[in-house]
Amino acid sequence: MIKRSTGEIVFEMFNYIFLAVVSAAMIFPILHVAAQSLSSDLAISRGDVGLWPVEFTLSNYAIVLNDTSVWRSFMISVFVTVVGTGINLIATASLAYPLSRNEYRGRKIILMLVLITFIFSAPLIPNYLLIKSLNMLDTVWALIIPGAISAYNLFIMRSFFMNLPNEIIDSARIDGCGELRIISSIVLPLSKPVMATMGLFYAVAHWNSYSSALYYINSRKLFPLQVRLREIVITDQMGEMDTTFENLANMSPEGIKMATIVIATLPIILVYPFLQKYFIKGMLIGSIKS
Repeated sequence: MIKRSTGEIVFEMFNYIFLAVVSAAMIFPILHVAAQSLSSDLAISRGDVGLWPVEFTLSNYAIVLNDTSVWRSFMISVFVTVVGTGINLIATASLAYPLSRNEYRGRKIILMLVLITFIFSAPLIPNYLLIKSLNMLDTVWALIIPGAISAYNLFIMRSFFMNLPNEIIDSARIDGCGELRIISSIVLPLSKPVMATMGLFYAVAHWNSYSSALYYINSRKLFPLQVRLREIVITDQMGEMDTTFENLANMSPEGIKMATIVIATLPIILVYPFLQKYFIKGMLIGSIKS
């Protein structure tokens, strides 16, 4: 057994205390929101709700789930997240792989151009004019296509591809495999960690994005869930509420807002545990300097 010095023990205790404080600072607000979403109007108005529900009720969730606009916005967000993440992964991998191979000419120039977009982003007005010229205004594609490739994610994926053994790819070429066959049968199966990591990054960005919808979407029927959540939380627009008299008696504007926040946050929280092992591997490999 290795004997540790007093300084090492103190440093480790400090780390535990610091991480516990940071974790509590992140977890307690979430627990408070969840507790308010499950509490009655009187308990919330009295300020009795802390980290545990007071006068437990599910009426806030019943009211939100009966709101057709919330369901419509939820499905828009699901579509944008699923289809957008798929397009992101295909486009990013298609560019990152050739940029990781030394045999492709001109890759340094392309990398420099990508780096410029990473450092300098286009202003809002040119972006809006571009979306308008492509006839994507007031369509869900305005929320997907402009961000098809993230420069940051591209560099991480390229770093991962550069660490793949060249011998495997060279052997496949000797066996007569084309580039598409190499990518589909060798590169992508070996790239599950980085694909899962990038997929999580893209999915979270799509799910949480609302500024693009505010700029490019005019029809309320195409509003994603985050824009609908903003309407409920900030402007108190509750939408087409269809509720019974019993639920109406327990209706709490604050409770409805908290319930909507929980519903908007829950899908990403449920997805993360399934990708956690790949996420950690992808982040460690992507952090290697090549």
